[in-house]
Amino acid sequence: MRVMLQLRPASPLRLALEASIGDATPEPALPAGFVLDTSFAPTPIPAPRTAEEGADPFSLTVPRTFATAPDEVTHVVRGTIPDGPDGARAIAEATAHPDVVGVFSDPTIETYLTCGGDPPVGTNRDVARLLRVADLAARRLDGRGVTLAIVDTGVNIAYLQSHGQNPTFNRRKSWKPSGVPTRPGEHPVNHGTMCAYDAGIAAPGATLIDHAVLLSQQHTTPVMAGLLSDAVLAYSKLLRVAAAMPAARRGLVVSNSWGIFRQDMDFPVGHPGNYSDNPRHPFNIIVASLDAAGADILFAAGNCGRECPDGRCAFGAARSICGANSHPSVLSVAGMDTKGKRVGYSSQGPGRLSEQKPDVLAYTHYKGSEVFGRGEADSGTSAACPTLAGLIAAVRSGWSAGAVSPAQLRSLLRRTAKDIGRAGFDYDNGFGAVDAAALVAALRAASPAARAAGSTRRRPKLVPSER
Repeated sequence: MRVMLQLRPASPLRLALEASIGDATPEPALPAGFVLDTSFAPTPIPAPRTAEEGADPFSLTVPRTFATAPDEVTHVVRGTIPDGPDGARAIAEATAHPDVVGVFSDPTIETYLTCGGDPPVGTNRDVARLLRVADLAARRLDGRGVTLAIVDTGVNIAYLQSHGQNPTFNRRKSWKPSGVPTRPGEHPVNHGTMCAYDAGIAAPGATLIDHAVLLSQQHTTPVMAGLLSDAVLAYSKLLRVAAAMPAARRGLVVSNSWGIFRQDMDFPVGHPGNYSDNPRHPFNIIVASLDAAGADILFAAGNCGRECPDGRCAFGAARSICGANSHPSVLSVAGMDTKGKRVGYSSQGPGRLSEQKPDVLAYTHYKGSEVFGRGEADSGTSAACPTLAGLIAAVRSGWSAGAVSPAQLRSLLRRTAKDIGRAGFDYDNGFGAVDAAALVAALRAASPAARAAGSTRRRPKLVPSER
């Protein structure tokens, strides 16, 4: 079984492991039964802090900050332990180690595409009309000055250009897992390129960065799958991207169209190493810390809807919107077609970490990138998530995270959504269908000092190394 060990701040074991990577230094003694993956460097996890005396810093309902000083952060390493009784002994041995905080699951993560072969409902032009893209562009709300991270199977910029998009691309801030032979921006045309195309409908001026988490070759599962530890590493790098932005002009939007499909990929609910229900899991912590750093984080709700679930779904009676896809610090995006009808594969709530999930409905199942064939739909909550991410990037051209925090923007997006189904929030439709015009009006009312920000920003220049 693949796991992550979380090591205490400044632990001798972590320092010894870092010293042993890439040279002839002998590997330090590890807990019995744990086999280290030497291709994965120890990755820092910010430490949650709360100002409320006695409050649990891992609670998802109290205000938190995140410490990043070297003597405060923990680190994760990854590797394997045996299955069965030997694995239980390995966990006990590791947990008893003075340098180990805990042993956490490292489940396989996969793309959310679609189930069923229904034809597209509308096109990317319909989506642009419904999102009021022309009106946004007239206000200079097109993603300029904003970094848009596609955390997926990788992006192919040449394909986007051949299909009418010409995004600015920053290779220096992009990333790929160890062992992937292709370069960021030049990965095979697949799911991640679809996501980039769909985000570009509303945010053609955004600067794309490519984090090809789902091209990990550290697994034996089907194509378009990776490991959660690779997502931990990607988010650690995105934290540095956010920190390098001036606070007053910070704009980072992160689109994630992936998750887990089976409960048996994880430790059982209640196990201290569980991911799906556990706010202490390192990935759930680093997600919260990236939100606190000013990034807007979006996750697909998933394709395990009751009407026509993806064939991979195997949650049984358990809630399928789980782990980071259900985190209160992210937007969990459900899917609707261009006629305003929820698609049957879109996962219903309640969520695991936050009960009120999904948050909103965004457009999917339309003819757009044609990545999967001429006339095929960009579908699943996989398409809904980046479609909404593009809208968020567009409005961030006018309202940076310094003016309107990610939490405030999530609140406005929910409040301005068009109610669908039962009055108010419901587990099928969240707070309703995204309404771009109402969102911009609410932003202008909520942050009048920043209303003109979109008209004063300059489009960032490309330098040769970024292509």
